[in-house]
Amino acid sequence: MPARAKGRKMTTQTELGQIEISNTAVASVAAHAVLQSYGVVGMALPGLREGLVELLQRDSSKRGVVVTTDGDEIAIDLYVVLEYGLRISEVAHNIMHNVKFAVEQALGRPVKQVNVHVQGLRVSSHED
Repeated sequence: MPARAKGRKMTTQTELGQIEISNTAVASVAAHAVLQSYGVVGMALPGLREGLVELLQRDSSKRGVVVTTDGDEIAIDLYVVLEYGLRISEVAHNIMHNVKFAVEQALGRPVKQVNVHVQGLRVSSHED
């Protein structure tokens, strides 16, 4: 059951037919896992312009995810904004683990790497 990258899709041939998974679908699963992670304020666009970070709305959060497939290998780059005051390395490792687990569970394919790019820190307003 080998998979191959076909444009922006990962294709798997089975005895019953062909399964195509788009990079956008993988990005949606990854974005959902990121937003469920502790310490994440939101997703950001990959390119920083003049030091400004645009916090994406929840429905367009997959734009903060870049998925690259090469044969059977999946690499995911995540662009996130984190809560100020938390240990960045621990939050990033937690995000990596959550995304890797969610994508592997959804696709049944191994994730080669997950890269977390912290685009900014935000102080959340806590109303008690």
